[in-house]
Amino acid sequence: MVNLELPDTAIVKYHVKLKFEVDGVVEKADLVGAIFGQTEGLFGPKMNLNELQKTWKVGRIEINLDSKNGKTHGEVIIPMSTDIQTASLIAAAVESVDKVGPCTAHFQLVEVEDVRSSRRKTIVDRAKLIMKDWATKSESSTEEELKDVADSARAAKIISYGREELPAGPGIYTSDNIIIVEGRADVLNLLRAGIENSVAVEGTNVPESIARLSREKKAVAFLDGDRGGDLILKELQQVARIEKVYRAPPGREVEELTPVEILDILKREPAPMQRHERERREERRYEDRRRDERRYEEPKYEEKRPPPVQLPDDLAAKTKEVFAAINGTLEGVILDEGMNEKAKVPVSELVKNLQSLEGAKYVIFDGIITQRLVDTAEKAGVKFIVGHRAGDIGRRSEMITLGTFRDVGLE
Repeated sequence: MVNLELPDTAIVKYHVKLKFEVDGVVEKADLVGAIFGQTEGLFGPKMNLNELQKTWKVGRIEINLDSKNGKTHGEVIIPMSTDIQTASLIAAAVESVDKVGPCTAHFQLVEVEDVRSSRRKTIVDRAKLIMKDWATKSESSTEEELKDVADSARAAKIISYGREELPAGPGIYTSDNIIIVEGRADVLNLLRAGIENSVAVEGTNVPESIARLSREKKAVAFLDGDRGGDLILKELQQVARIEKVYRAPPGREVEELTPVEILDILKREPAPMQRHERERREERRYEDRRRDERRYEEPKYEEKRPPPVQLPDDLAAKTKEVFAAINGTLEGVILDEGMNEKAKVPVSELVKNLQSLEGAKYVIFDGIITQRLVDTAEKAGVKFIVGHRAGDIGRRSEMITLGTFRDVGLE
């Protein structure tokens, strides 16, 4: 069978189907020649089959034939993309063919098939299947949605987070914000209030998983309103990056609060963490201790504030620049000999980085200079350390100059 072909830009609308009988044995080429030859010029050049094929109105004519007992019979199919009037005219013209070569022939129209009708039926049948499939899925989806609504009323389950397997809500992985609480009961109570992004420290020693998480996400603390909450807050401020702190009412614990009370507390907008709160508490303890000591000292030994350290001009300028970027962040910057930044790290990781970093010459950080930092910096070859103030340092290094932001007029 010969394939029907029309260019991609043409759309077959009708199939003109005719049957024929020839009084003799003929080939397909004979039939094609007779059809084209005997219809040519009947209705003007524009209606010739040759011209209609050139303008993509008629496709390749398909012929099926069989010869038996000295006669040939079969069918002709003419694909057309014209209007129905032209298709009917061509059908009538082919019916008028009465000779194929020297043999008598008879052509008879079987039908003019509307291809679009068949296509419409196919489309409608497909649409029914789509609709049936949609109805099934829609019903299932509705059932799932009803189940989701019902499940939303149930509190989510506690999961384990990190290698320490800390109690946490399931939202700890997907939320950009986390709430750090004290224990498992606090996580469970926040889940009852619909809050799923909490994680518990489970003790006063803050796990490394929480310290790392606080650097990856925005972290707030929600702590008990007692002494235990104070101790955990102190530890959090040393090893984690906390933006805000929420507290239960004085004398009460987070696990005791009702869902309404929890939501009410978390809706409040507390002031951002006061920078250097830990350092200021240490300063107050230091000043209280010094006041107690001065009570037993002679007036001539009254302590005076040490004179400011004169930092080199280039270091003073660099300190002012770095201070603007790290003030209030609990971060430190390590610089090389040319005052180029080698690393910017949390204060809690400053000592560890100095132990492994080469070429460190200057340290400017948002914290208190400690004996441990001085000892590590001396081994690393650091020449200057600048912080908010120096703590109780028993052994000072002759190789390192200790300065403060006050020395350059920043505090």
